[in-house]
Amino acid sequence: MLGFALRPYNMSAREIKYFSFPGELLMRMLQMLVLPLIVSSLVTGISSLDSKASGKMGVRAIVYYMLTTFIAVFIGIVMVIIIRPGKGNRDSPVSSSGSIESVQAADAFLDLIRNMFPPNLVEACFKQVYTFLEETVPVSGSSNGVNALGLVVFSMCFGLVIGNMKQQGQALREFFDCLNDAIMRLVAIIIWYAPVGILFLIAGKIVEMKDLAQVGGQLGMYTVCVIIGLLIHGLFVLPLLFFLVTRRNPYTFIGGLLQALITALGTSSSSATLPITFRCLEENNHVDKRVTRFVLPVGATINMDGTALYEAVAAIFIAQVNDMDLNFGQILTISITATAASIGAAGIPQAGLVTMVIVLTSVGLPTEDITLIIAVDWFLDRLRTTTNVLGDSLGAGIVEHLSRQELQNQDAEIGNSVIEENEKPYQLICQENDSIRHRNSETTM
Repeated sequence: MLGFALRPYNMSAREIKYFSFPGELLMRMLQMLVLPLIVSSLVTGISSLDSKASGKMGVRAIVYYMLTTFIAVFIGIVMVIIIRPGKGNRDSPVSSSGSIESVQAADAFLDLIRNMFPPNLVEACFKQVYTFLEETVPVSGSSNGVNALGLVVFSMCFGLVIGNMKQQGQALREFFDCLNDAIMRLVAIIIWYAPVGILFLIAGKIVEMKDLAQVGGQLGMYTVCVIIGLLIHGLFVLPLLFFLVTRRNPYTFIGGLLQALITALGTSSSSATLPITFRCLEENNHVDKRVTRFVLPVGATINMDGTALYEAVAAIFIAQVNDMDLNFGQILTISITATAASIGAAGIPQAGLVTMVIVLTSVGLPTEDITLIIAVDWFLDRLRTTTNVLGDSLGAGIVEHLSRQELQNQDAEIGNSVIEENEKPYQLICQENDSIRHRNSETTM
């Protein structure tokens, strides 16, 4: 409402920048916590599980991520084929720019693997590998942004090693556990400021919007197509999966996530929303910390249902605008590359536009046509981020339900070891008493 009320004043770009400043502060605060939170939560989460339990939990999480991403892509393809938002004449002029011409899908896939194994952990905190073309030859470079995938892989391996070190690794485990708790207390402070930040983030974007009539015709139908696809996936498919597995009311569970979902809508970044998602799941929905610490950082990095759906819709929409009929093989290629590209997408605002190039190149569509959808991307980006966060959170609930046996067994083992520790002094006292009685009887004799 604030954004629409300020639109008639035609604020300058500088004024909009100043107006959005409280929102920018929230983004910076949340991003500040992402790096220590990912590392500390994964290390403590995995080290507190035995390797067998974390292996099973990991397999369940990956199966869930892949299943939901494929379903999202399928829904997107069905929606765009039924609605056909790109039919008719081209609405917007194409501003062809050679800079969008980018690398092949194979290069992007290799980048994904390179980012999993960063040569320098410190550099991984602020840079990731990115291949670009230099006179048609792919060259490895770097782009700014946290290499979350590399940090996730390192933290998981480090956590597994600490877990297997048993007593030797106890000091390290306690350090990361303490760090995790400290970060969550900082999150509690930021949560008080979050409503103000979100207000200015969204209002600023609405004021910034160009002519609303621009989002008409084909682009309007494309927007409707993406929104319907995201609503079907987020409000029906994911809750249905949650209900089938856990037999619990998914909408009560989603009710506990409202703060995280609103933050995702405001910040447009699943990584920045991560601190709030942890808090909502652990405090409102009482999901086991061992599960959230393991599942959420991985999910925020590789589980991008909304992004995958959007990329499939956008690719077919661009084909329709160019009056190109895609065969079954090309649609299958789009679905596979959209899934792979969504895994490689960073959890930052509008990262989907970068990976969109991979999907278009895979079926020979003009990459400069990405400029057609930039006008509405800021808005759709917020909705697909909210879907991504919802998918991660429901996934944590499903994985916890499926892993409850392992978690109970581990609790029982910890309980037994505590009882044994407590019994030791008692046994020592008994032994000492027996030896005193034995000495006394010998003296008497």
